[in-house]
Amino acid sequence: MKKKFASNCVALGLTLSLLAGCTSGGGTEPASGNSPAPSEGGAKSSGAAAEQVTLKFHTHGTEAQYNWNATIAAFKEAHPNINVELVLLSEKGDTNEATQKLDLAAASGEQLDILMFSDPASYAQRVGLGMVAPITTYIKEEGFTVSEEYKIDTLLNGEYFALPGKFNPWYVMLNKDHLDAAGLKVPTDWTWDEFVQYAKALTTGEGASKRYGTYFHGPQNGGWMEFLRLTMANRADNTDFLKADGTSNLDDPMFKKTLELRLKMEREDASATPYADMLSQKLHYRTQFFNQSASMVMIGSWMNSELGGTEQNPLNFHVAIAPYPKNSSSDQIGYTPVTTDFMAVAAKSKHKKEAYQFIRWYTTEGLSKYGRNIPSWSKVSEGDLDKIVTSILSGTKKPENVDKASLIHVLKNSKSGKIIPPVTYQAEVYKALNEQYELMILGSQDLETTFASMKTAVQEIIDSNK
Repeated sequence: MKKKFASNCVALGLTLSLLAGCTSGGGTEPASGNSPAPSEGGAKSSGAAAEQVTLKFHTHGTEAQYNWNATIAAFKEAHPNINVELVLLSEKGDTNEATQKLDLAAASGEQLDILMFSDPASYAQRVGLGMVAPITTYIKEEGFTVSEEYKIDTLLNGEYFALPGKFNPWYVMLNKDHLDAAGLKVPTDWTWDEFVQYAKALTTGEGASKRYGTYFHGPQNGGWMEFLRLTMANRADNTDFLKADGTSNLDDPMFKKTLELRLKMEREDASATPYADMLSQKLHYRTQFFNQSASMVMIGSWMNSELGGTEQNPLNFHVAIAPYPKNSSSDQIGYTPVTTDFMAVAAKSKHKKEAYQFIRWYTTEGLSKYGRNIPSWSKVSEGDLDKIVTSILSGTKKPENVDKASLIHVLKNSKSGKIIPPVTYQAEVYKALNEQYELMILGSQDLETTFASMKTAVQEIIDSNK
C-alpha cells in the first residue's frame, strides 16, 4: 500500500513539505487536544470572548448548487468566534478541476482547514497522502456512532477521516403514464426479477418507434461501472469488483448474475435499449427518459432537481420513483449505490477542532436547514425531508407532475453499503472489465468465456501492482 501511495504523491506533484508534519492516517489523536462541544449538529460557541479563528474551506461546490452564503452565515451566527472563508475551486462545479487545484494548493503551502471531496477515490487517495486528519477521537468524545448517525459509513481502514454531506442514492425513475397504461403499480419494494418483468411489460413497438422498458447508461469507456455490478449493490458489504483487502470479488455469484441479467434483458426479452445503440448514437439517460424512449431509467438522485422537467428536457408525462431492486424478497430494502460529499479536516490545519465543528454542524443542521441537497444525516425529520424535496422540485418546470410521495419513500429508506477503499489501479480494473463486457454484449464472446476472461484479467492487474 505504501508503494501505491508513493506513486500517487509523484503523480500529483506533491512535495515532501506537504507530507511533513501530516498524520500517517493510522492515528486517532488530532493535533488539537480540545474536543468540540457534543451536540446534534454542533452546539453554539461558548461565547463571543473566544479567540477569533478563520478557516479556509476548499470546495468544488458552487453557490447555485449548495447555497453557501446562507449556510455559512447561519454557522457564523451559531459560532461567533469562527469565520469560514469559501475557496471555490471550480466556477463550473467541475470536480476534476477542483481536485487538481486542491492538490496545487496543498503543494504550495496554502492554508487548508476544511476539505470537501466528491468521490471515494479522491477521498481515499488524499487520506493516503496524509492530506486529511483523522477525526475518530472527536467522534468518540461526542459519543455517537457514524453508521447510526448517518446513512453513509465513511470508515476507511478502521479510521474516520470524514463525515458524509449530501445523500444521493440511486433509484429508478418511472414513466407513470406508461405504468398506468400497462396496469402496473409504482413499486415500493421489489426484486430484480420483478424489475425484469416490468421492463418486458413496458416494452412496445418495433424498429425506430420502439419504446424500451429500460435503458442502462453503462458501462462505457471504463466509466458508469455501477451498471456492471447491479446485483452486487443491494447489500451492506462487498459491493464492488474488489474486496476491501484488494483481492478480486468476481467470484461472488452476484457479479455473474449481473452479466446474466444484462444479456437476458437485451437479447432474450429485447426490453433494454441495445448497448450498441447507446454507443453508436451516443445516447444519454436524460433524453432517453424525458423523450419517453425508455419507461424506466436507473440513475442517481442528483436527478431530483430535474424530475419535474427543465428548459433542456421538458416533462410531458407523470414521473414516479421506485427503490433500487433487491436480489430476493427477503433482503433488506434500501441498500443502493450512493454518492456523497466527504467533509474532512485538513491535516495541516492549525484549527482542527473548529474545522471539525464546522463539518459536524454542516452535515447535520446546516445541510438539513440551509442546503440544496438531501442530507446523509439520519435524524432529518420527515417534515424537514418533505420541505427539502418540495424546495428542490419547486425549481423544476412541472413539480406537480412528480409523485412526491414515492420520491420521499425511496429517499427515506435508502442507505449505502460500506465504502471499499479504491486502489490506485482502479481505472485499469474498470477498463479491463468494460472491454470484456463489450465483447459479450456485442456478440463476439459468450458468457462463460467473458466471465473467465474477466477474472483472469483482473487477477493479472492485481498481481502486477503488488
